[in-house]
Amino acid sequence: MTTEGFDAEQIDTSRPHPARMYDYYLGGQDNYEVDRIAAERVLSVAPDVRLAARENRAFLHRAVRVVAERGIRQFVDVGTGIPTTPNTHQVAREVDPTARVAYVDNDPIVSVYAGAKLTAEGNAGFVLGDLHDPEALMENPVIRDLIDFDQPVALMLVAILHFIDDEARPTEMIHALTSRLAPGSCLVLSHATSDFHSAEDVRRVREVYRNSTANVTPRGRSAVEAFFDGFELLEPGVVQPHLWRPDAPVPDSPELARLAGYAGVGVKP
Repeated sequence: MTTEGFDAEQIDTSRPHPARMYDYYLGGQDNYEVDRIAAERVLSVAPDVRLAARENRAFLHRAVRVVAERGIRQFVDVGTGIPTTPNTHQVAREVDPTARVAYVDNDPIVSVYAGAKLTAEGNAGFVLGDLHDPEALMENPVIRDLIDFDQPVALMLVAILHFIDDEARPTEMIHALTSRLAPGSCLVLSHATSDFHSAEDVRRVREVYRNSTANVTPRGRSAVEAFFDGFELLEPGVVQPHLWRPDAPVPDSPELARLAGYAGVGVKP
C-alpha cells in the first residue's frame, strides 16, 4: 500500500465538491450537506444526471475489463473520486490478480478512504494531485514505483476532463500524459456534453458547479473524439456511456437517449 499524506485542514466542507456530489449521485454516503444541496440543484434541472453517473460508472467497469482482457496489467486512474465498489483494481483483478493501479485525485477526502478501500490489498497507490501539472504527476514517486512505462498502461480519464476549461489546454495535458505511454497502451475516457440538453439547462447546471470548487465545460462529440488523437478507437468509437459495449441489450428509453455524456477507449499504436 502506498498513500500520500495530506493536511486535514485541506478538506473544505464549506463548499460543494464535484467528487462528493458524484458520490451522492451514485447513492453513496461519503458527502456533506453542502454537497447534497448542490447536487439536488443540479438534479432539479437535469434529473437524468443521476442515471448518467451510474452509466458512467458502469462504462468504467466494462472498459477496465476490456483493456485487462487485452493484456494490460497497469492502470493510472486520474480523478478516481470517492471509492465506490467495485473500484478499478477490483475489476482489473478479476481478470488478473497481479494488476497494479495508481489512483489520483485532487480531493483530500479521497485519500481518507484510500488506505481502507483502494490500496489496502497491495499493488496499488494513491496520489493527491491533478491534471494541471501532468509532468509532475507522471514523475510522482508513488506512480513511478508502481507503473513501468516501458510496458502498456491504461490511462483512465473518466468524467474528469470536463472540469478542465479550454484555457487550461486539456489536449496538451493529455499529450503530456500519453506521450509517456508504450505502444499497446489504452486511453479510457468519458466526458460530459451539452449535446442532449437545452442551452438554458446547461447554463443552470454550470452555474451550480461554478459556485462549488470547479467549473464544468461540456463538449461536443467531435471535441471528445479529438482527445483521442494518436490513438485508434476501439469499436463502437465515441458514444454515450451506456452504448459502449453494453453487457445486455439497451432498452429504448428517452431518459437513456438524452444522457449527457460520451465515452470511448483508444489504443496507442
